[in-house]
Amino acid sequence: MWFKEVILESTNVRLVPLRESHAKELVIAASDGELWNLWFTSVPSEHNVRAYIASALEQQAKGLALPFVVIDKETEQVIGTTRFCNADPTNQRVEIGYTWYSKRYQRTACNTQCKTLLLTHAFEALGAIAVEFRTSWHNQASRAAIARLGAKQDGILRNHQKLPDGGYRDTVVFSIINSEWLAVKTALEYKLRRHHE
Repeated sequence: MWFKEVILESTNVRLVPLRESHAKELVIAASDGELWNLWFTSVPSEHNVRAYIASALEQQAKGLALPFVVIDKETEQVIGTTRFCNADPTNQRVEIGYTWYSKRYQRTACNTQCKTLLLTHAFEALGAIAVEFRTSWHNQASRAAIARLGAKQDGILRNHQKLPDGGYRDTVVFSIINSEWLAVKTALEYKLRRHHE
């Protein structure tokens, strides 16, 4: 198995392996901003949180994913979730996805800290050669956040997924490759230092 469960920690956040026992806390986190109403992203509500967690753990059991809850170290509260997913151990490629945070943590240092932890683990512990990010064409905030990390846009997968309402999702694919990691890491660390000054 490429993935081993791990706790990743920065100044303000701790990434802890997702468990069924996190269900209630995830719903509370998502209720800040009623994130499940965002049509272009999948965030659990009280109606589907158990299925959301079960699906993540099933992917983990197959070696395809490593899901985390994001904890604010100051309050010890769950504030969102993120995971390694769509892992391809043979080609040492992995995606970071299923990321969302309570509304009050969006556009804070939280995302930069989480992504720095995950990217460092992917490139330096797992030996990944490429880390992908995917988002809906319509999710402008997510696209901007991914670009700010230093990821480059690879392309757009048109009609990539069928949506529950009968429509289709165009997916924008970004990546960071191993030869870019040092420069990206330096830029991320600089951003985080500036945030604390």
